Amino acid sequence: MSDPKTQLSANLSDRELEIIAAIADGLTNEDIAARLDISKRTVDNHVSNILKKTSTDNRVALVRWALQWGKVCIDEVNCCVLPTPIKP
Repeated sequence: MSDPKTQLSANLSDRELEIIAAIADGLTNEDIAARLDISKRTVDNHVSNILKKTSTDNRVALVRWALQWGKVCIDEVNCCVLPTPIKP
């Protein structure tokens, strides 16, 4: 992994944060596509972009990054208040 300051400043979209949360829930790309009603290819692209933006090499490292920086909450671990995206 690269410099933690770079990782913290990762500019993630609301959709990318949704994808990270779904990955933290243990969903596959196919499951994420079904949940978000988008194609698996779109999910694949999002995951690839997220890994680059966060300088992580795989899904496990991504979830660790997301927990460390308060991007996701899992059960009673790292409970934080996440902003709710505004739906149009």
